[in-house]
Parts: sequence; structure tokens; C-alpha cells
Amino acid sequence: MTALQLNAEIYRNLGIIAEDESMLEKVAKYVRKLAKQVADDPACMTKEEYFAMLDRAEKGPTHSMLPNEDLTAFLKRMGHDL
Repeated sequence: MTALQLNAEIYRNLGIIAEDESMLEKVAKYVRKLAKQVADDPACMTKEEYFAMLDRAEKGPTHSMLPNEDLTAFLKRMGHDL
């Protein structure tokens, strides 16, 4: 379902719910809860923020696996306790 279709469906359903004030209060409370989750989610970022994060990461220290080194050995060499 496209964003436009979802938007139309939400507005159509809100039109039905708007006639019942108690239901509308429940919807408003739920929407506030969802909005707070999005605002608090550290993984939620704009395209510009995402690319800026990648640029910062490219400038930082890098680690490479040695030839014939498996992932477990690499993680142990990086100091992880496995």
C-alpha cells in the first residue's frame, strides 16, 4: 500500500471516529505515543543526518580482518569477550 493510499485510509477512518469523542481521545493518545516513539528513536534520522553520520564514521579509526582470520578471532582481537 502506498503512502498516499495509507493517508487516504487514515483520513477516511478518522472521519468515522470523529463522531465519537471518547474514541477520538483514544486515537489522539495513541498517535501521541507513536509520535513520541519516533522522536525518541535514535535510529530515526533524516537523509542528511544519515550521510553525515557515514562521513564521520569514514574519518574515524578502521579495523580490518587479517588474511585467513575468522570473525570470532577478529572479535577477540578487538577485545570482545566471546
